[in-house]
Amino acid sequence: MQLSPPPLFKQGTPALIKLAVCLLASLTLMVLDYQYRTIDQVRSIASFLLTPVETVMLWPRDLIRGTYDYLTTKGTLEQQNEALEKRVAELTLLANQSELFMSENAQLRKLIGIQEQTRFKILIAQILYNPPNPLSQKVIIDRGASSNITAGQAVADHQGIVGQVVRVMENKSEVSLLDDRDMVMPVQVARNGLRAALYGNGRGRPLELRHMAAVSDLQVGDVLMTSGIDGIYPPGFAVATIDKIDRNVDKNFAYVYCSPVGGVNRFRHVMVLFYDAAFGPKPANDRNNKTSETKSNRLYRGKQ
Repeated sequence: MQLSPPPLFKQGTPALIKLAVCLLASLTLMVLDYQYRTIDQVRSIASFLLTPVETVMLWPRDLIRGTYDYLTTKGTLEQQNEALEKRVAELTLLANQSELFMSENAQLRKLIGIQEQTRFKILIAQILYNPPNPLSQKVIIDRGASSNITAGQAVADHQGIVGQVVRVMENKSEVSLLDDRDMVMPVQVARNGLRAALYGNGRGRPLELRHMAAVSDLQVGDVLMTSGIDGIYPPGFAVATIDKIDRNVDKNFAYVYCSPVGGVNRFRHVMVLFYDAAFGPKPANDRNNKTSETKSNRLYRGKQ
C-alpha cells in the first residue's frame, strides 16, 4: 500500500524551475521584440486603450493650470509692471518741475520776454548693477553709445536727479551718483531761489552745501532744485532736501547737510535726459569749439 502526503503538504513544481522558466520567457520576448518588433502591435493597442483613461485623469490638472495661466502669469505681470513704471516716470516728469516753474514763470516772462520751453527727449534705462568700488558711488545702466548716450548727460528717476553719465560704452554707461566724492552740482532753493553748490561726500555720507554764510536763508526741509546755470541739468528738477544746519555765527559759516530725493536704491529704471541748454545763439568761440565745458563737466571728463 503506497501512502501519499496530505493535500496541505503537496508540493508542485520547484520555485527554482519556475524562476528559470520565467527568465527564459522574458529573455525570449525581449529578443523577439528587439529583433522582429513583435510586441509593438500589442504595445500600440494597450496605449490606444489607455489614452482615454489618461486624458480623463489629467483633466483636473489641465483645467487648474490653464485657468491660472490665463488669469495671471509671471511674464504678464512683469510686462505690465514695467509698462506702469515707465508711464509713471513720464507723467511725473513735469510734476517734479512744476513747483519752481510756477514761482518763476511770471518773472521769466518779464526778464526774457519769451515763454519758457523745456521740451527734450527722455530715454528710459534700466540699472544693471552697482560696481563694487568702496571709493566711489556709481551704477551701470543698459544704455550706451548705440542709444546716442554721451558723457555728461543728466540722469533722473520719477522723484528727481540721481546723477550724471561719466563713462559711455557701446551698450551700457556708467553713472556717477549724487553722493560720489567727485560730484558737484549747482542747485537752487525752491522756496526762495537761493543758489548754492551741492557736493557729494562719499558712500553712506550726507550731501553738503558748502561755502554757505551763517545768515543764509536756509531751513530744514527746504527742497533743492537744479538751477540750470551749468547747462547740463535742466532747471526745476528736485535734487535733495536739507536735513540739518549747523550755524557758526562767530565764523559766519554754516554746515548744511542734505539727503538726495532720487530713489536709485529703490527703483530699477531711470531716465537719461537729452537736454539742450542753448536758448539762443552761442558765441563764435562756442560754435567753433564744441568741447567747451563747465567746471563740473571738466571734472568728469578728466576722470575718463
